[in-house]
Amino acid sequence: MRYILTSFLALHWAVAFALLAFICIDGNRGVAAALGVLGVAIQNAHFVDLENAVVVAPLAVALLVVAMLFCWAFVETLISGAPDPRAVDSVVRTAFISASAVLSLVLIGGAAQGINGLFMAVAVQLAALLASYVAMLAERRSAFAVAVPARADIRAAAHLMAKDAAHSSLLSRISGRSDAKPRNGR
Repeated sequence: MRYILTSFLALHWAVAFALLAFICIDGNRGVAAALGVLGVAIQNAHFVDLENAVVVAPLAVALLVVAMLFCWAFVETLISGAPDPRAVDSVVRTAFISASAVLSLVLIGGAAQGINGLFMAVAVQLAALLASYVAMLAERRSAFAVAVPARADIRAAAHLMAKDAAHSSLLSRISGRSDAKPRNGR
């Protein structure tokens, strides 16, 4: 079964974090431009350190790593034909944990710089990440539940197979022939 919602959300977050990394290294305003995309307007000139390569490069690399993790999750959902949700779960979980960690570091760094409005922007992004993770998890779990029969179905099938085996054994005893002779005395 193909995971449509999981694939779409993984691709969405891969593109979103890749664009944030590209905007961050664009050269015009550095981290301030990336924060502007998140919804934080930085208009003060005392945030000069946000254009410094020491700040921009690690943030851009972290954003690109998160984008690649989501891209990996996207590819895994496309090539994974197994209904087992654990096949994709570890990659998706790693991508979401990494994305949350990067956004938390942006929040901590912005709070250290005294950037106003950053908490709400990061909180909205973290809430969107959480909602996406829950939606992906629900889709994978529901696909697994559909693919694996319920315990009552398994018991009913086992009971039916036992009745058929007993019936077959009874018919072979009545007819006087034995279909299942032990081989080599076993």
